[in-house]
Amino acid sequence: MDHLSRLKTFEQTVDQQGLDGFALTHPANLRYLCGYTGSNGLLLFLAGRRVFFTDGRYTRQASEEVKGARIVIAKGPLLNDAVKLIGKLRAATVGFEADYTTVAAAAQMRKLVSRQTKWRPTTGLVMQQRMLKDGHELRTIADAVELGAAVYEEALKAIWSGVRESEVAGRLEYAARQAGADGMSFETIVAAGKRSALPHGRATSQPIPRRGFVVVDSGVILRGYCSDMTRTVHVGRVSREARQWYKAVLEAQLAGIAAVAPGKTAGEVDQAARVVLEKARLDRYFTHSTGHGVGLEIHEPPRIAKAQAERLEPGMVITIEPGVYVPGKGGIRIEDMVVVTASGCRVLTPVTKELIEI
Repeated sequence: MDHLSRLKTFEQTVDQQGLDGFALTHPANLRYLCGYTGSNGLLLFLAGRRVFFTDGRYTRQASEEVKGARIVIAKGPLLNDAVKLIGKLRAATVGFEADYTTVAAAAQMRKLVSRQTKWRPTTGLVMQQRMLKDGHELRTIADAVELGAAVYEEALKAIWSGVRESEVAGRLEYAARQAGADGMSFETIVAAGKRSALPHGRATSQPIPRRGFVVVDSGVILRGYCSDMTRTVHVGRVSREARQWYKAVLEAQLAGIAAVAPGKTAGEVDQAARVVLEKARLDRYFTHSTGHGVGLEIHEPPRIAKAQAERLEPGMVITIEPGVYVPGKGGIRIEDMVVVTASGCRVLTPVTKELIEI
């Protein structure tokens, strides 16, 4: 990965914001900008310099991973050492990540600096850069999606009436680790029968009933990047009504994918999926947004939801995942990851979306 190019691009952003410096601590942003994967780090941009602070536990790791910054092993709180450098400037305005800084931490930051130094809260500056994935990132994400799809197929073999939801999730997660995943993108969702009407029905010890939908929503982390996929299968004979629901959700999902193109707003993509469910008179059962960005974190901008004005650009990776959740009966969600291209989009998820009856 070209961390030096990323650092230089962010330095330009700092200059454009009229800032003398910037302090970053969010782990995903640190990994993106300089390659560090540890749990305690602070990257300081200041007067043309880049300094990375961590503690003694990460001395070797930082030396192996951090690119484009001088490394300082702090003896106390990282911020204290950073403030010493900031204090060498007679006056400075230093930005920080308001999205990830607690009120208590912000108050402590203000106490540590002189009156001539000002902290300026900012929102989403690194994320704006992270939204557009480079070639290396796109290849890694595609590999993560492929791995996530392969382990889902393993879990599918475990879906039978009487098997506990947690057993299905466990089989999927074990297969992911065996296949080399860093971990799971989020707690695996396996929701069967009436529980499939819970959009985030995480796996429980409840056995899969003799008849009903089973929603499986899972993702893996591979080389730091996440995948996300949802498929819904049916145990037992599918009723005519349930088949109609599934058909409507699939059509909505395909309409959402077809709407993805450079220049389209996130809200337009959401509306393309939503209007299909409105025509099927199922829109009241669609209770969440149509999708979200995916990368180093499982939920990233852009948010694919009503009235979202963010315009899609080539290199963005998003999910398209409409769903219908009928209380007391069951639910359906179908989710793919897609990458925005110069002419439209490319679907990354290689798993069939036809309704499977078990």
